[in-house]
Amino acid sequence: MNLSALSTTQIAAIIAIIVVLAAGIAIALFIQKRRTQRLRTQFGGAEYTRAVKDGGSRQKAEAALDERAERVERFHIRPLAPGDRARFIESWARVQAGFVDGPGGAVTDADQLLGDVMSTRGYPVSDFEQRAADLSVDHPLVLENYRAAHQTALRQSSGQASTEDLRQAMIHYRTLFEELVGEPEAARAKAAS
Repeated sequence: MNLSALSTTQIAAIIAIIVVLAAGIAIALFIQKRRTQRLRTQFGGAEYTRAVKDGGSRQKAEAALDERAERVERFHIRPLAPGDRARFIESWARVQAGFVDGPGGAVTDADQLLGDVMSTRGYPVSDFEQRAADLSVDHPLVLENYRAAHQTALRQSSGQASTEDLRQAMIHYRTLFEELVGEPEAARAKAAS
């Protein structure tokens, strides 16, 4: 291609095409960066990193996280009724009191109680990984605690968790319990929107 043979109009058209392509690429990169930031904020850095590792690529992970958010959006998550809240708080007090005499049983009971709270709130409670994925949409800050507590509960069932491990698991479970049971205003606001 001989540049001297091109007219000024042709050169201007080529430059315009290059500028439009560069602008399109810049916009696409900007949009991708904002999506990544949004997902990292929504799901937390640890869960975002886990999704990338499990998905094999950032694009697959982000698609999976978006699908996860859409799945949870279809649920009918609701705040606990005052009677349910009181019942769960009373149950939690019994679970915690039972820790002194039977730490392993208390951890198992805490895990079960959290499943009951989630079910009452409207979360499907299938396998643990699906529960954790569903929780990650609205409760990313306590999700790692929940994962750690669940791993301890699994180790406890095979006799491989120390009393200190079980104590930490109870603390982790309590954090999630308090968030799920103690958020009536936030849950009502979400349900109304």
